[in-house]
Amino acid sequence: MTKNSIEEGGIRARPSWDDATDLAQKIASGDTTPLQAVEECIKRIKFFNKPLNAVVSLQEEKAIQEAKTRDFTGLPFGGVPLLLKDLGQNQAGVVSSGGSKLFTKSTSASSDYFVRALEAAGFIIIGRTNVPEFGFKNISDAAIFGPVSNPFRLKCNAGGSSGGAAAAVSSGMVPIAAASDGGGSIRIPASFTSLIGLKPSRGKIPVGPSSFRGWQGASVNFALTTSVRDTRNLLEALQVQQMESPFIMPLLSHEALHARIDRPLRIAYSDQSPVGSLVSDEAKAALRWTIEFLEHLGHSVEKVEPAIDGYDLMKGYYVMNSVETAAMFDEIAQGLGRDLTPDDMELMTWAIYQAGQEILAKDYTKILQDWDYYSAKMAKFHEVYDLYLTPTTADVAPLHGQLGLTPDLEEELKGMADLTVAQGQNLIWRMFEKSLALTPFTQLANITGQPAISLPVYFTEDGLPLGVQFMAAKGREDLLLALAQDFEDHDLILNRWAKE
Repeated sequence: MTKNSIEEGGIRARPSWDDATDLAQKIASGDTTPLQAVEECIKRIKFFNKPLNAVVSLQEEKAIQEAKTRDFTGLPFGGVPLLLKDLGQNQAGVVSSGGSKLFTKSTSASSDYFVRALEAAGFIIIGRTNVPEFGFKNISDAAIFGPVSNPFRLKCNAGGSSGGAAAAVSSGMVPIAAASDGGGSIRIPASFTSLIGLKPSRGKIPVGPSSFRGWQGASVNFALTTSVRDTRNLLEALQVQQMESPFIMPLLSHEALHARIDRPLRIAYSDQSPVGSLVSDEAKAALRWTIEFLEHLGHSVEKVEPAIDGYDLMKGYYVMNSVETAAMFDEIAQGLGRDLTPDDMELMTWAIYQAGQEILAKDYTKILQDWDYYSAKMAKFHEVYDLYLTPTTADVAPLHGQLGLTPDLEEELKGMADLTVAQGQNLIWRMFEKSLALTPFTQLANITGQPAISLPVYFTEDGLPLGVQFMAAKGREDLLLALAQDFEDHDLILNRWAKE
């Protein structure tokens, strides 16, 4: 921890490991022990967490006991410390708040299958990371915990909703952190903090037993990483063909996951926001640089966009979000034995909850049918184009408070329950308008169920990172990883130490 870098309001510290795979190898060879790894990570968290606010809870005693007593022989990540996201990643006997004051003292009765899979891979869970309330935002700023600062610039947010996970990994607290992505929540913070962020295909990662179709399959668990091999090894360890799941995906073989690209790819790209918002010059520069490298590798790159209306896609996404939120809170109210009030949650959450109350089932069914239509269109698109390239985010990480609501909009949101469905959805659009303008590229992959990856390939002149996003056909994470490996082999994966 002696090499501590605090530059221009940023905070980063080079760790003793290269990545999670390196740490697992050191443990397996006896160069270090699980206990030493856990103690180092906890020490780093205690030292760096105050300015970053990335970690909201530690389970130090439990982790140390596991490190001392568990046999990690033969496990791919045996003895490696890991942080869970404090949302939708339940661990038996541990509080998972979801960033909400409703659940600050509520422990989980059982562990989710995703968490069990992480433990089976050898990880030692040491704590939980900061999230926005119920994961609704593309920044992390839960009222009960406060905002997550960006390791590259403390006055900026790390992104959301996996912002705490991103800040923890990017700063060097831990080698890897669990995350989830329902509209870009892995890829957005990856872009803002110079990490690799893979959102796997719908059906690729374990789901259940508490929920089998998070946000109708839009939400997928995975992790934020610093290397392609960590991303690949984790996917190989976690991928399932889960027959009780509503979405089933074939497994990728070891050979497929480790194969290299042996032919020129045909890659489509767009530098235009699908909702017509501004894309910064820096984001376009990152894209141009990426295209030049792809062409240097011999790939064909064409400016082509899928024939999907970005406005309609996002309108349907907000309807889904409203309905699923209303259903979630009805279940919570039943469990609490009382009606919920605005005092139980943040204003934006309350507005989404109210917006979903009167949406008709037939209209919701139409939205989900549209999702299938978009998915079919993208499948056809990928019969021609191997990959689809865009910026990950339209600009760099926002300043704390930059995406805040105006007083007038706050007053309107308080009256959401009195609006018609159409009026309510228009207000939801306005509520998220600034956020969507910053991150308009990621939601398509969630709705269609495709895999997408954000690669950290660019720094602005001001020293802030930006990622680019590649989307592939369903089940083709192998293609994304193979291309990412080409970037990494040419030293073009710009990790968190690139500016030191």
